Amino acid sequence: MRSARFAFLLSYQFLAESLGFVVHKVCRNAASSNFASPNQSPSTIGHGGLPASERPKIVLVAGFESFNRELYKRAADDIDIELHVFADSDIRVANNLPSLDPNDLSLHPSFRQALLDADAFIGSLIFDYDDVLAIKSLLPKINGPRLIFESATELMEFNSVGTFNMAKVDDGSAPGPPPAIKTILSTFGSGKEEDKLSGYLKLLKVGPDLLKFVPGDKASDLRTWLEAYRYWNQGGASNVKSMLQIINTLCRSAHSELKQLPQLQVTPDIGLIHPLFYRSSDGVSPYFESPRDYLSWRLSDRTKHLAIKHNFRLAPAGAPRVAMLLYRKHVITEQRYLQDLLTIVEEQGIIPIPIFINGVEAHTIVRDLLTSEYETEMVKRGKFHRADTYQHNNAVAVEAIVNTIGFPLVGGPAGSMEAGRNVDIAKELLTSMNVPYMVASPLLLQSIQQWKRNGVQGLQSVVLYSLPELDGAVDTVVLGGLVGDKIALVPERVRKLIQRIDGWVRLRRTPPSDRKIAISVYGFPPNVGAVGTAALLDVPRSLEMLLARLHKEGYNLGDWAAYPDASGESLVAALAVLCEDRVVVGGADRMPAALENKIERASGGDRTVAESLGRNGRGLGGARVVAKNISSDELEKMVGKYMYKKVRRAWNEKQRGPGVSANGDFVVAGLQVGNVWIFVQPMLGVEGDPMRLLFERDLTPHPQYCATYEWMKLPESRGGFGANAVLHLGMHGTVEWLPGQPLGNDRKSWSDELLGELPNIYIYAANNPSESILAKRRGYATIVSYNVPPYGRSGLYLELASLKDVIDEYRASHGESDMYLLQTIYDLSLRSGMIKDVPLFNDGCVDDSALSILSLADKNDWVSRLSDHLNLLQDRLFSSGLHIFGSRPTDEDLLAYGSAYFGDRLSEDSLRQSITKFREASSNRSQNIWADLIASIDSLLGLSALSTVSSIEDDVMDVINLLDRSTEELDNVINALDGGFVPAAPGGDLLRDGIGVLPTGRNIHALDPFRIPSPGAWARGKRAADEILRQHKEKNSGQYPETVAVTLWGLDSIKTKGESVAIVLALVGAHPIKETTGRIVRYDLISLKELGRPRIDVLASLSGIFRDSFANIVDLLDDMFERAAQADEPLNRNFVRKHAMELLESGVSERVAARLFSNPPGDYGSMVNEVVGTGDWEDKDALGEIWQSRNSFSYGRGEGSIEAAGRARPEVLDKLLSTTERVVQEIDSVEYGLSDIQEYYANTGALKIAAENRRSVDSLTGKRKKVALSVIEAFGIGGDDAPMAVQDVEDVLRLEYRSKLLNPKWRDKMLGQGSGGAYEISQRMTALIGWAATAKIDNYVFDQAAERYALDDDVAKTLQRSNPEAFKNVIRRFLEAAGRGMWSTDAETLTKLQLLYADADDLVEQGSS
Repeated sequence: MRSARFAFLLSYQFLAESLGFVVHKVCRNAASSNFASPNQSPSTIGHGGLPASERPKIVLVAGFESFNRELYKRAADDIDIELHVFADSDIRVANNLPSLDPNDLSLHPSFRQALLDADAFIGSLIFDYDDVLAIKSLLPKINGPRLIFESATELMEFNSVGTFNMAKVDDGSAPGPPPAIKTILSTFGSGKEEDKLSGYLKLLKVGPDLLKFVPGDKASDLRTWLEAYRYWNQGGASNVKSMLQIINTLCRSAHSELKQLPQLQVTPDIGLIHPLFYRSSDGVSPYFESPRDYLSWRLSDRTKHLAIKHNFRLAPAGAPRVAMLLYRKHVITEQRYLQDLLTIVEEQGIIPIPIFINGVEAHTIVRDLLTSEYETEMVKRGKFHRADTYQHNNAVAVEAIVNTIGFPLVGGPAGSMEAGRNVDIAKELLTSMNVPYMVASPLLLQSIQQWKRNGVQGLQSVVLYSLPELDGAVDTVVLGGLVGDKIALVPERVRKLIQRIDGWVRLRRTPPSDRKIAISVYGFPPNVGAVGTAALLDVPRSLEMLLARLHKEGYNLGDWAAYPDASGESLVAALAVLCEDRVVVGGADRMPAALENKIERASGGDRTVAESLGRNGRGLGGARVVAKNISSDELEKMVGKYMYKKVRRAWNEKQRGPGVSANGDFVVAGLQVGNVWIFVQPMLGVEGDPMRLLFERDLTPHPQYCATYEWMKLPESRGGFGANAVLHLGMHGTVEWLPGQPLGNDRKSWSDELLGELPNIYIYAANNPSESILAKRRGYATIVSYNVPPYGRSGLYLELASLKDVIDEYRASHGESDMYLLQTIYDLSLRSGMIKDVPLFNDGCVDDSALSILSLADKNDWVSRLSDHLNLLQDRLFSSGLHIFGSRPTDEDLLAYGSAYFGDRLSEDSLRQSITKFREASSNRSQNIWADLIASIDSLLGLSALSTVSSIEDDVMDVINLLDRSTEELDNVINALDGGFVPAAPGGDLLRDGIGVLPTGRNIHALDPFRIPSPGAWARGKRAADEILRQHKEKNSGQYPETVAVTLWGLDSIKTKGESVAIVLALVGAHPIKETTGRIVRYDLISLKELGRPRIDVLASLSGIFRDSFANIVDLLDDMFERAAQADEPLNRNFVRKHAMELLESGVSERVAARLFSNPPGDYGSMVNEVVGTGDWEDKDALGEIWQSRNSFSYGRGEGSIEAAGRARPEVLDKLLSTTERVVQEIDSVEYGLSDIQEYYANTGALKIAAENRRSVDSLTGKRKKVALSVIEAFGIGGDDAPMAVQDVEDVLRLEYRSKLLNPKWRDKMLGQGSGGAYEISQRMTALIGWAATAKIDNYVFDQAAERYALDDDVAKTLQRSNPEAFKNVIRRFLEAAGRGMWSTDAETLTKLQLLYADADDLVEQGSS
């Protein structure tokens, strides 16, 4: 992996503080031993003293600046030196497998020999950990000068010129420069903490001038180093030549005193450039000093004449003005791509404000030299106050900011400030500007060819995506990449950037009343009542809130507000009609009549039609059907010949996909309310294979999918809708999952094509930062998050409540042998199925005579365990209902959130009183009431410890206030539709991640992948691994498992900060290694002696999102497994090595240490949930084989170069599956339990079956041995030392189903959510089938589910009325369970269900007729 440009920020601080420290020592005439390294005398360090006839051999490593390799070579042509220039890719042998030998650093022989022969060394911008170790191993062998610039601190310490060096000195003094020097350092900045790094740069520039007046060799040597650094930093042929001359002199001279120095060619730290000015500068500086000066020149008549003279196309004077932050190093070295970039920007109608910077001053540019119309207006109103550093006479207003460097806006990842503060400052600055903030850059760590083949990978993805997203960056575009050592643009990608900018600017400039907004809702999977649903969101009521707010903001909503009975449920019901196959076949022209027919039937009381369509005014608020038949020729014009050719190849005349009329046209349909068009996003594939598109990379969206998005974008003048923006309502849609690059869209990526220039505002669940970053990166989404629904507690119900009462009565008798009560407890346990949860015997055996043979102590023990389990169950949390976007939580909602968050720390009465006080304060807006509120909480809590009270007081007020700000969800959608900036925030949920995820309505992001696992996650992961092994040994006669399969998902890795990764490390016996910046750079093996047990082999099952988002972790894990496989350790103590050796013996010759498996490159998902959804599967073994076929691709560093993103290795996967004895799955949130979503059984459950399919046959049972599945519920408040509960999957499923699906409290909440709630119930029934196929589901679960949903007439009628297709699916799943032998029930129940299904099927058919 190539070195990272962003890490050099820390070296600035290191340099300046080292300088300050050394100056301090010089001025005190400190002993020379303070400057020498321990093994060299001060008089010889850095002095070569070569004979005059001998040419010095100088090695230069151009790390992150490999593009300057030729510049360095040319600069040495006229100097009597032998210069060897290496790029970072030349240091080590490519693709060499890792070795346990710390001395084996895979050094390239030619590089190693060059350093051993070198008289001097120069290094710049070197950060890759392996490169650092390799170079570090050889630097002590170089006795001549060593000059290392802006690199990892581990290398910076080897700087030495004469008596000056940067070696660490252990003299008892505090780290860093002395106070006096710190005072000097502070004078070179603004005094603001966030400006410290840019202040360091200024000090480094003037350091040599300061040292001129300090006598002695030490000061002279330090000045020599700084002068060389100044020449290097200023760059350019002349300066580089001067630097090499200095080093040539150092190699030949006995001392380093500088005589006559060449003239330094100075480029300002900050300036502005323009291709036209550069061409006409005629010897004067080609740089402008301020944006105001630049813009005056740019808009002048003289510039217009120059443009004509040079045949240069300028954007018109009224064009959008966009600030573009450029990398100064590239400006100095005259990288051609910058001129090309600015030329294309002008040609495309944008006026660039191109400001070059070193990289650490980006925030100062935004703060001091840029403004916007919004910010100016807010300052006039007195709502904003500019910083005192704002330069009014130099600043200009812009409509967008594009960062072409990729740094975080403030300080970078190794900034000097306390953690998190840099993000807060960036948020404040960008919120004040309130214009889109984008990142667009050529790839400097990958070639264009590599990007085109496999997308943006590894460290490059962190620089370009992960870090800027912390600031709120959107619409990232890859502008090009490396071609050899040169940086090259892809002009089409530059034009894409301009289109994205233009879309946002046009949106802002269009008055709200004229803006045309498209709103997408979802309807996948088909035929199960999914239209108008989204995860955790009440879509119909959210749609109502959104339309009402748009009307209030002046958008044209037609007559929507004039209809009091207008409802989201009616809109969703009408959209469902437009999606019916029979309606689509009739074509666009017949759709209004088809909907009118349904409305008439609903008004007449026809129960086969959605009741909401029969309301006064039809419930549609004046919405009308707007549909269009699009022919093949029209679609070709829309997408262009190139892309349409791909569509025709994938979808021929025989299989044209869904959404096709009888006449062969592609039907696009929706409802229009004024200037708002609402549509159902087309499904990805075809019925029977609904996810076909997702899993075949060469496919394209089907023609009707393309037609929908293309018509939506098409200007009204050309027959389209002419949308100014698209809003995707809820989590989640599919446009971001379309075929194309995994990361870094190119022209062939379908999300790039279909979204075009449209701003994409995506309403997304706040607790899913994993999949939201896919929407952001592949779908150009500006995320606006919504909160999770309030939490509910399961409580006890029906037989469980009765059981608890009887147990309490029995225990009140002090456990005396009351057989009547005991028998009642036993009977209730049998009837409720609780005997399965808490069996009398360890083997789970149920025997009516058991009570009579148990001792009194055993009976009391069982009752006690039963009581504990009921207490656990009644306190178990679930997600209660669905969230309404932008709605303010009720007092009961706040109580539910607060109760779940604070738990036993706060009583319900205290919380209620706090909420009441909060409401009073909010309504009165009185400072006195707020003071009273704070003062009163002490008595409410009844706590004695002052510090604890204060902490709880703050927490209570923060939580209530932040939850109450959920109205900002709508505020930020409106601001985004104004072309504004949506503040960034971490994704997560309150219970797991704390109040940092609030308020919602934010552009959520993930975390820095180079900090995984976090220290806390590492501690928790180790404890979890220990518990997994303890439980396994307990159940397997003390034997360790040879292989454990661990699922690594993007979502749980983000929310737990890497606990599952930590589990993998702990099982294998490894730990994370950090370099100076805190970045994790290796997972090193722990010795077997320290480990104290065998190394467990691990099959790591990667989700597609984990694979793509955490490529660095994939490489580090792969490196660790390779090291473990090569370790010279006994096979019975190292199962990784054992299985690798067995694979070699079986004839497998490649990658026997491959352990990281996932889908094919660019694909996502196991496809198991799709076949379970359609019912198209034979038996559970088939589900395991589907999983295996979809997950046989190996990933990691060992697969070779970056071009090899993943390779199929089914033979290695089969070996690992055959030795897998246990599977591990983390659950990261209350909202997504095992029973809530399809992905758990489809991936983890199916993995378990795939392993069992390959296990040996048990001689006692005659069946294949079972594979255990351990579940870790990693949600809730708990410190790093909190216990890690590891449970068997069957136990967790029992808790899940009792607290949710079987719980009348949960059921009634969902029934109250209309069609969306009915769909949620339906989906959990489908998941129940999936778990019954892949794990063990007790019969009572099906029994009680049938009683709750099918055999209860009132519930059945409510379900059917709310969502007929969802109800039909519920009944279908019961019949499927009985037919597959998953559920044993009586004939009478089956008959009732069959009749219900026939009736439900008839109703659905009649409804669609």
